[in-house]
Amino acid sequence: MKYLLTPLFLIALFSAKGQTIAFEKQLIAFESYESVGIIDVDNDGNPDLVSGSFWYKGPEFIDRSMIGQVKRFGEYYEDFGTIPMDVNGDGRMDFITGGWFEGKLIWKENPGSSKEWPIHLIAETGNIETMQAWDIDGDGILEIVPNTPRKPLAYYQKTESGEFKKMPVWETQGHGLGFGDVNGDGRGDLIISDGWLEAPADLETGKWIHHPVFQLGDASIPIIVTDVNGDGLADLIAGRGHDYGLSWLEQKKNGTEITFITHKIDPFNSQYHTMEWLDLDGDGKMELLTGKRYRAHNGKDPGGKEDAGLYYFQWNGNSFTKNIISYGPLGEGKGTGLYLSTGDLNKDGKTDIAVAGKDGLVVFFQK
Repeated sequence: MKYLLTPLFLIALFSAKGQTIAFEKQLIAFESYESVGIIDVDNDGNPDLVSGSFWYKGPEFIDRSMIGQVKRFGEYYEDFGTIPMDVNGDGRMDFITGGWFEGKLIWKENPGSSKEWPIHLIAETGNIETMQAWDIDGDGILEIVPNTPRKPLAYYQKTESGEFKKMPVWETQGHGLGFGDVNGDGRGDLIISDGWLEAPADLETGKWIHHPVFQLGDASIPIIVTDVNGDGLADLIAGRGHDYGLSWLEQKKNGTEITFITHKIDPFNSQYHTMEWLDLDGDGKMELLTGKRYRAHNGKDPGGKEDAGLYYFQWNGNSFTKNIISYGPLGEGKGTGLYLSTGDLNKDGKTDIAVAGKDGLVVFFQK
């Protein structure tokens, strides 16, 4: 099957094994929405793209259909995340989104036709930086966790009726959010910008415990929780969403006392606002996929007017090695938005990257 790649760029990269990793860059749209999800909208077995007011039919992503107009506020659209979920159990994939300006967490219902997608309110949360989906309670069903800086932290649990139950966690949160088992007790903890929140044994009645052992500033969403150096302890990877810097925090444990040592990964680029931890090249080892969010605060952040880029970082046993997927000025390099997605978009067994932003919607097909 042939794919139309317009414009077409071939980006050659080299893994730690010396094998070539190549990406073909396909421009999908000049729209400036900052979120994109990979969803099989029409149940034809091919992944489609959902971004802002439109969905783009795969695998070519040339034909697009209207979902419904998304409100615009200055340079921003009220579309700060795209989480696939069949909320009402009708066999069609819906998605969850929300935004900063209206402060509402919503889901949009897939009508299975050309009609506009109905909008359903989940909660009025206050300003949403973006949102994540994690299985907080371990029942195999994802919970929705919005990052609402300077507002209470809560997650939303889908019930059998298709409604969402609010589960309060903590009195406030900053910019940045992560999830993972920090202390090795088998329960998933939540990470906020000023520490980690230890999950109780009973999520219904128990109290989350705040451990203020670090300050991450305006951190990435997500903050990755993983054992970077293979010592059996959960470490953290965090970017600075509105300043320079990307770091990993090495966990040190003395009895029950947990502390972290910060190691710089890349102090030279700014606005590392979103990221994924995945086996991108299929070698059995995890890589960090991230990049500079283009015009995060309309160019007013430190480094906000510098060239944008998309990168992946490989752990070499001692430090991270940076690999460039795309870099350069507007029209040449590609930055990230608020929420990117990865998946096999053309069914060739390789992981591809869909990335939105104020600099357009692009797919990088791995070759």
